This record gives sequence, structure tokens and C-alpha cells, in this order.
Amino acid sequence: MTSRLNPYLGFRDTARAAMEFYHSVFGGELTLSTFGEMHASEDPAEADKIMHGQLETPNGYLIMGADTPNSMEYTSGSSISVSLSGDDAEDMRRFFTGLSEGGTVIEPLTKAPWGDEFGMLTDRFGVSWLVNITGR
Repeated sequence: MTSRLNPYLGFRDTARAAMEFYHSVFGGELTLSTFGEMHASEDPAEADKIMHGQLETPNGYLIMGADTPNSMEYTSGSSISVSLSGDDAEDMRRFFTGLSEGGTVIEPLTKAPWGDEFGMLTDRFGVSWLVNITGR
């Protein structure tokens, strides 16, 4: 069996909007399951929250995410970034532009000292992204 490492993003009440946003940027197949559908919470306020969201993209990316239950502490942080790398410059630029909508570009896509094109942003949901377009 092949092993994969995938980002699993945590949110507080915005997982549905975030996963739908990533679906609009990357395309692919999005599945969302709520706490109510999965009988995973007895708190009626959590019934429509996302217990598990999964986006499988045409590029082979797998992004997962969920809302943090009300009973659990949630701290949005900047100690991790999602790194997106590839040699299809058109796709990478489109992803960078899409992810930056409503977010903050920290470093625009520019020629990096290592020869690639590189940029950094924080999307509208507080997730940090690093985008690297591999030089040819």
C-alpha cells in the first residue's frame, strides 16, 4: 500500500465555506459530512458543522478539513503552511490567484534565488500557503 501525507485543516465554524472555496480553486470532487449526519455530537448547535470534509482534485491533491467541536479548544495559528509545488506554471498561477481572493498576499509570485517562481499568502480562512513553480 502506498503512503500519503495530506493536510487536514481545522476550522471553527467555517469548514464548509473553506472546503467549498478550495473546491472552487482546485476543482475535483468534494464530499462533506456533518456532525448531525454522522451522529457525532449530541449538541444541536453542531448538527450542521462539518465533521469531515475531503477534496480530491484532478491534480492528485487531497485536502481534508473539519470544524472543531464547541467542547474543544481551537487556536488558529501560523505554525504550519500548506506547500504547493509544480511545474505547470499556468495551474500554479491560477491556484495562487484563486487562493489569494479575499486573503493576504505575503509575497507575490516572483523569481526566487533558487531559480523557481515563489509566492506566499494567507487565504481568507487564515491558512498559510507557499506556492513554488519549478523552473525548467
